Amino acid sequence: MHLLRDKILKEGKVISDNILKIDSFLNHQLDPLFLKAIGDEFARRYSNQGVTKILTVEASGIAVGLMTGMALNVPVLFAKKKQSSTLDHRYFSSTIYSFTKKESVEIFVSKSYLGPKDRVLIIDDFLARGEALRGLREIVRQANAVLVGVGIVVEKAFQDGGRKLREEGVRIESLARIASLKNGEVKFLD
Repeated sequence: MHLLRDKILKEGKVISDNILKIDSFLNHQLDPLFLKAIGDEFARRYSNQGVTKILTVEASGIAVGLMTGMALNVPVLFAKKKQSSTLDHRYFSSTIYSFTKKESVEIFVSKSYLGPKDRVLIIDDFLARGEALRGLREIVRQANAVLVGVGIVVEKAFQDGGRKLREEGVRIESLARIASLKNGEVKFLD
């Protein structure tokens, strides 16, 4: 997706060989028209899969998930990172490790909103080592729902998460695949 690549090159900041900061339009400040284009692109790629629900994890995946849900006209469900007082004992959960934050966190989804009749599209902002996707995929499995695929805004292809999940048979559509961030330069794979 050329629009995304251009925006990464213009507004992104390479922090290290492993970290790309794109919070000016995706992770902190949101560019609504840009996010609409992202959601429309994911909807185009998955329009024939019978998606009934978008699943993401709070907080960075919510905006992209919402735009994709609007384009597909389906509900958006996000896994919570803290068990709130309003979440009863009926929930699915999984533990994920954040390499960025250097911590493990348990994520929760109410059983009221996900079940065996659902065909789920997981949406997230970044894919690096695949920890968040593994956790969300585990929740889909616990719900006996069908995972139709994953939509990723930016994949760090130089890390092994995407490769491993694809080898396990997961369909992953990444809008930008980064081959390298070495020497402060973004190099795309495709």
